[in-house]
Amino acid sequence: MLDWVADRLLVPLLTPALFLQYEDVLKRPEQLRASGLTMGQVDQRLAVLAGAAEGVTVYYQWRPQLPDPGDELVFEAAVNGRADALVTYDMRHFAAAAARFGLRLVRPVEVLEEMTR
Repeated sequence: MLDWVADRLLVPLLTPALFLQYEDVLKRPEQLRASGLTMGQVDQRLAVLAGAAEGVTVYYQWRPQLPDPGDELVFEAAVNGRADALVTYDMRHFAAAAARFGLRLVRPVEVLEEMTR
């Protein structure tokens, strides 16, 4: 999927706060060990993501909508950016809020299937 983002076949939506959260998570020691990436490689991937993403301004916050407060940044980017879909494996946490806002919820594997048809 990241290759499709780099090729601009998929356009992620990002707010500054969401980007900073991604950076924080990806640079945690346990994430670096799990991914096998160096800090420099993480920075390169984040630069690709930042360059390919569409920036979103959050005009409205409807908090709380989700059981996990950490997911609110993702949800706000999707709603304020008028996303075509919110892509997540965490269907259970996002389902009710996505339905309330008319937001299509899909798993990453479903995006892969759609893109390879």
